[in-house]
Amino acid sequence: MTLSDPLSIQPLLHELKSDVGAQVAGLGATSFIVSILVLIFLLIVSGLISGSEAAFFSLSPTDKEEIKNDSGKSASFVKQMLNRPKELLATILIVNNFANVGIVILASTIFATISPATEDNELFHFIMEVVVITLILLLLGEVIPKIYATKNALGFSKLMGRALYTLNRLPPISWMRAGLVRGSSFIHRVAGKGKVRISSGELEQALALTKDDNASEEKQRILEGIVKFGGTDVRQIMRSRMNVYAIDIDSSFDELMAMILDCGHSRIPVYRDTFDHVEGLLFIKDLLPYIGDPETNWQTLIRKPFFVPENKKIDDLLKEFQEKRFHIALVVDEYGGTSGIVTLEDILEEIVGDITDEFDDDEVIYTKIDEKTYLFEGRTSLVDFYKVMSIDEKDSDAYTSVADSLGGFITETAGRILMNNEFIVVGNLKLIVESSDKRRVKMVKVVQQEIPSEE
Repeated sequence: MTLSDPLSIQPLLHELKSDVGAQVAGLGATSFIVSILVLIFLLIVSGLISGSEAAFFSLSPTDKEEIKNDSGKSASFVKQMLNRPKELLATILIVNNFANVGIVILASTIFATISPATEDNELFHFIMEVVVITLILLLLGEVIPKIYATKNALGFSKLMGRALYTLNRLPPISWMRAGLVRGSSFIHRVAGKGKVRISSGELEQALALTKDDNASEEKQRILEGIVKFGGTDVRQIMRSRMNVYAIDIDSSFDELMAMILDCGHSRIPVYRDTFDHVEGLLFIKDLLPYIGDPETNWQTLIRKPFFVPENKKIDDLLKEFQEKRFHIALVVDEYGGTSGIVTLEDILEEIVGDITDEFDDDEVIYTKIDEKTYLFEGRTSLVDFYKVMSIDEKDSDAYTSVADSLGGFITETAGRILMNNEFIVVGNLKLIVESSDKRRVKMVKVVQQEIPSEE
């Protein structure tokens, strides 16, 4: 056979075409398998990186303490990444986004190879490439890894610590990470110039919306106390002057000792003539060296008093107590008269609840006659009255009162001191005066009434 013979060339060309087609087909099959393997690898990477984000940022204080005390190599990588949280998050986001983009491109290419797009299957291609691939990416690359990593945060963090540390230092990821961190810092500085103002009402609403049914009443009450803390005035928590133990500066040492034994307090206000002219505070511990000496001039032991106005916010007062190392302050009204006292314990009780010791009396002195009838002393503070009757101060008419006690509120509302069996009605409460004299209301009966429904 010679090359000049056309009939002899045709079999040769056919054989050559067959060989080339086989090689191309083989090459296409290899590329297809490699693409699938790369796709699986990227899914694994996406899952591990997404899980790392959940694991590192859900470590509990106990887990962090355990990592801190662990001298192992894996724990050391975790510690180094936790010390640079911005770099850690930037590395995770960069790697995760690259992996997800690669998954989408590869999955679309593989599917197009299996089923080429035509006019008849456009909708099918759209569903497969958008819906199915997205679901697979969310499940295998986000949801499942993050759920597992959150439940096994410590172990997962140790597993991925070395890999993230290496990726954090590996170009070009390290270059992109540095640029991302600097850019986010710039944005934070610019955005930080405008302060976000959130009212206490908005915080209360957020607390109500996020209330967990499994959370204890104690935790919920503490959270509510923290939210309301900044909006509470000293007048709302102070002990009124009628309930304050104080002594005249001209009293003898024996009279002083009798009062100390009677009240059981560690600090006593000292006044001259009336309680509106407080000279200072007497710390009982200062008297200990002179217990056996009745001739002691105890007036020389008086310390300088600390005065605060009624409308001062208790969060500001707490800061002053911390700075000046005071535990007690005298509350004065707008005319300079003494309204009462407020202590550090009173402030803390607004958050953690009542703090009692062996010298404290019952929380509030009252008698529950039946389910809807109570008997209170007239000197009961409005704040304690609200607590017993489960009244929200902001929804109560009494909240606008300038009085501090229940008896004072009744007198203010009525415009005079009511006689026995006279009453006023506030909301659904009927406040009946059980006992009074020319100076004040002594006992009050409180009856809860049904509010008629509006038809």
